[in-house]
Amino acid sequence: MTTLSVVIPSLNDAEMLRHCLAALAAQTRAPDEIIVVDNGSDDDTSEVARAAGARVVAEPVRGVLRATAAGFDAATGEVVGRLDADSRPAPDWAARIDRRFSADPTLTALTGTGTFYGGSRFWHFVGHHVYLGGYLFVFRAVIGHIPLFGSNLAMRHDAWRGIRPRVHLDDPHAHDDLDISLVLPPDAGIEFDPRLHVQVSARPFESWSGFARRASWAFHIVGVNLREVPWLRRVWRCAAGRRDRRRRQRELGLRHPHRPGPLHRRARHASEATEERSRPVNPA
Repeated sequence: MTTLSVVIPSLNDAEMLRHCLAALAAQTRAPDEIIVVDNGSDDDTSEVARAAGARVVAEPVRGVLRATAAGFDAATGEVVGRLDADSRPAPDWAARIDRRFSADPTLTALTGTGTFYGGSRFWHFVGHHVYLGGYLFVFRAVIGHIPLFGSNLAMRHDAWRGIRPRVHLDDPHAHDDLDISLVLPPDAGIEFDPRLHVQVSARPFESWSGFARRASWAFHIVGVNLREVPWLRRVWRCAAGRRDRRRRQRELGLRHPHRPGPLHRRARHASEATEERSRPVNPA
C-alpha cells in the first residue's frame, strides 16, 4: 500500500469542512493522515478539523497556493491528495488513489472529475459539462498535458518536493492547481481518471464577480508560466515526455489502466484478495 496524506486548505469554511471530513471518515480505505490548512480563518475551522482527528497547519498569509504549499510541505505520505473544504469525495476516493499509484511507478499525478451540489440543476449541468469540461479541454491544449483539478487531485510527494522551488508562492493571484500543473516536468506521468469522483459546491456560480475572479486568476498564472517557457516549446517538450513515459511503462510491463499489464494485474489481485479476506463470513 502507498501511504496517503490528504491536504485540505480552508478559509472560513467550517461547515463545509465538516461534511468533507465526514466523507473522508467514510472511506473504504482510510487516509494515513488528514491535514487541514487554516488560512487565517475567523470561524471555527481549526476546531472542526481537530474534532475530526485532522492535523491543523496554520498559514496566516492568505492565498490558496500558499495554503496548499503549507499542507504539502507538512505531509508525510508518499502520495498527497488535495481536496477543497467544499469537496465531498466518493467512498472509494482514497482507495482508488492508492491502487493507481501502487500499480504504476511512472504515475506522477492523478486528477478526476466532479459533480455539483447546491444551486439549481441548470448550474449543476453547466458546472460539470462546461466549467469542468471546458477547463480540462482548454487548458490541456495550453499546458501541453492534462491540467490538475484542485478540488480532486493527488501527486507523489517526491514530485512536489522537486517543483516546490518553482511554484509562484509570492504571487497573490496564483491559481494553485494550474501553477502546479504548469511547473511539473514534461515527462511527468499525469492522468485523468473519470472514476475518481468528488462532489463540489456550486458556489462559484453564485455571482458573476466571483466567477470572473477565479477565471482571471487562472489566465493570469498561465500567462506567468508561458512567459517563462513559451507555449510551443512547452507542448513539444510534453509530447516528448509522454513518449518517454510510454517507453518506461513498456519496460515495466505496464499498459493502460483499463487494459492492465503484469504489475497492474498483481496489484488488482492483491486488492481483491484483501477485500475477500475482509468480508464477513455468513454461517451456513
